[in-house]
Amino acid sequence: MKTLPSILQFSRARLLAVTLLVLSVLGLQGCAVVAVVDTVASVAVGTVGLAASAVIGTARIAGSAIGATADAVLPGPSQP
Repeated sequence: MKTLPSILQFSRARLLAVTLLVLSVLGLQGCAVVAVVDTVASVAVGTVGLAASAVIGTARIAGSAIGATADAVLPGPSQP
């Protein structure tokens, strides 16, 4: 049976330690991805909320202007 060069020989403990290290690094990368996705989603929701507020505010201003114009142009109820 051939033996591996000494640099390639791993004991079970060393192999377990390397495996745990690799898995923990991958886990940290997953957390970073989740954090970035969470931040992007929060910004997107905030932007949609601001856009909706702007549209609602514009509609209110336009409604007020139309109402004021209608009050000025249309005759009011006749006074007895």
